[in-house]
Amino acid sequence: MVTTYVEEERVVTGAVPRAIAGNSESAVSWAAIFAGALAAAVLSLLLFMLGVGLGLSSVSVWSGRGADGETIGWGAIAWLAFTQLASAGVGGYIAGRLRTKWQGLHTDEVYFRDTAHGFLAWALATMLMVAVAGSVAGAAISGTAKAAGAVVSGAAQVVGGAASGATGVIGGAASAALTGAAGVTAGKANEPGSDLNYWINSMLRQGGPTEQQKQDIKDGAQNAVQQARSAADDASEMSSVFMHSLQAGSLSNEDRQYLGRLVAQRTDMSQEESEKKVQATYDQVKQQIDKAKQAAQDAEVKAKQAAEQARKATAYSLMWMFVVLLIGAFVGSLSATFGGRQRDA
Repeated sequence: MVTTYVEEERVVTGAVPRAIAGNSESAVSWAAIFAGALAAAVLSLLLFMLGVGLGLSSVSVWSGRGADGETIGWGAIAWLAFTQLASAGVGGYIAGRLRTKWQGLHTDEVYFRDTAHGFLAWALATMLMVAVAGSVAGAAISGTAKAAGAVVSGAAQVVGGAASGATGVIGGAASAALTGAAGVTAGKANEPGSDLNYWINSMLRQGGPTEQQKQDIKDGAQNAVQQARSAADDASEMSSVFMHSLQAGSLSNEDRQYLGRLVAQRTDMSQEESEKKVQATYDQVKQQIDKAKQAAQDAEVKAKQAAEQARKATAYSLMWMFVVLLIGAFVGSLSATFGGRQRDA
C-alpha cells in the first residue's frame, strides 16, 4: 500500500512505516514475566524461611515461655505484608525493565501493558510460592509438630479412658462404664491388675484364719468346704453387685448387707465392720467414676474452646492474607510501570 503523509513540513511518498501502521509484535513479553516471577518467588521463599525461623525462635512448648499467641499473630501478618511488598516490588520492576520496547504506541497503552506485566509476574510468583511453601513449612516444623503430637496423644489417651467410663455410666451401660472408669468387665473382673479386682480383693484381705475358723475346719468337712469357697467366686459375685449399683447410682441396704456377709466370711471382721468396708469401697469406686465424668466434661469444654479459637484464627488469617495479597498485586503492577518507564527512557 502506498500513501502520502506529511512529516516535518515535507511530503513523503512510500510505504507506511511499521510504527504508524500498527505494531504486530506480541503485547506480552513472557520472558520478562517469567524472570520477574522467578525473582519474586525466590525472594518470597527466602523471606518466608527467615520469618518461620524467627517465629519458631520466639515461641516455646513450655508454658509461660516465649511470645504469646496474639503477638505471634500480628508479627506474622506484618512479616507477610513486608514479604509481599519486597518480593512483588522486585518482581514487578524486573518484569517491566526487561520487556521489549514497544514502538508507535500511545503512552496509556504502554502504561497498561506494563501494569499487566507486573500483575502477571506477581500472579505467577504467587502460584510458585504456594507450591513450594507447603513443603518448606512442613519440613521446618515437622520436628516440633511430632513432639507436640506425642504429648497431646498421650494426654488424649488418658482423658479418653476417663471419658469412656463416664459415658458408659451416663448411658446406662454398666459394663462399658466399668471398662472405661474401673478398667474391668464382668468377664474380666478377676484378672490380675484389674482396678475393680483390686478394690474387691482389698475387702477380702485378712491376716490369716482365726482360731475359731481353724477349729471349724478341724471339726467337720462341711465347715471346711464352706471355708474353702473360692475368693475368686466371691469377687466375681461382688463385682456384679457393684456394677449394678454403679449403674443405679447407689448401693442398696440389701446389697450392702449381703456383700458384708461375704466379706465377714472371708475375713475376721464383724458384720458391721464388713458393711462399713463395703460402703467405703463403693464410695471410693464411685468417686473415681465421678472424677472420670468430670474430666470428660472438662476435656469436652476445652476441645470446644480450642475449636472456636482455631475457627477465629483461620477466619482472621484468611482475611488478612487476602489484604496482603492485594497489596502485593498493586505493588507488583506499580513497580512494573516504573521499570518500563526506565526501559523506554
